[in-house]
Amino acid sequence: MTVKKNRFLFGLWNKESGLSGMLILLFIMHFIAIPFFGSYPHFMIVLNIFWMLFLFAGIFSLSKHTKQAFLISVIPILFVLIQWIDYFNRNIIILFADLVLSVAVMALLIILVLKKVLEPGPVNTYRIIGSIVVYMLMVHFWCTLYLFLFRHIEGSFNIADSQFETNSDQASFMYFSYITMTSTGYGEIVPLHPVARSLVQIEVLTGVLYPVILIGRLVSDANFSRDKQK
Repeated sequence: MTVKKNRFLFGLWNKESGLSGMLILLFIMHFIAIPFFGSYPHFMIVLNIFWMLFLFAGIFSLSKHTKQAFLISVIPILFVLIQWIDYFNRNIIILFADLVLSVAVMALLIILVLKKVLEPGPVNTYRIIGSIVVYMLMVHFWCTLYLFLFRHIEGSFNIADSQFETNSDQASFMYFSYITMTSTGYGEIVPLHPVARSLVQIEVLTGVLYPVILIGRLVSDANFSRDKQK
């Protein structure tokens, strides 16, 4: 049984306005909300609700069958459930479940957007915006992992003293993830734990290879479309 496409939800993933909305939301989240309001949990919950809506829209728009859509939807549903349980009853099992589901939700969102970016067709604004969205989602993905290590493995990162206080730990590691992904590295945050260093190495490699592979694919698609029109 094929998925019955809702016009609004389907439009979020098949029109430029949908990915543009995601890009705007990411800019607000990464450069305004987290750096300045990251310590206000209720504000962050509202932003996460918007992400869940985008995610459910993508699942039901891009899934081939209703059964497939509902199976994939189990991941974000469990994520929301664990978030609520963690709010009222925090323990080690819930803690690791939250990490696994957070990573799974981010990976699922990246895969769904990347699927649209790499689909056959001419290179247009829609695909360029999607490429930027994927890049920023990957930064958020690594930030989630760094934040977990910092909070639960003492001494995993060394953060230099500063006269300016950051709004939250998440703000610090969102910044760290961006400078790592871009191979900038100013040195205020230094990974010390072997796991932290391995994650940093993988992110640097991802940040180097992603633009190269993406540009190669988009150029290939552009040449194919041009040859097809001749």
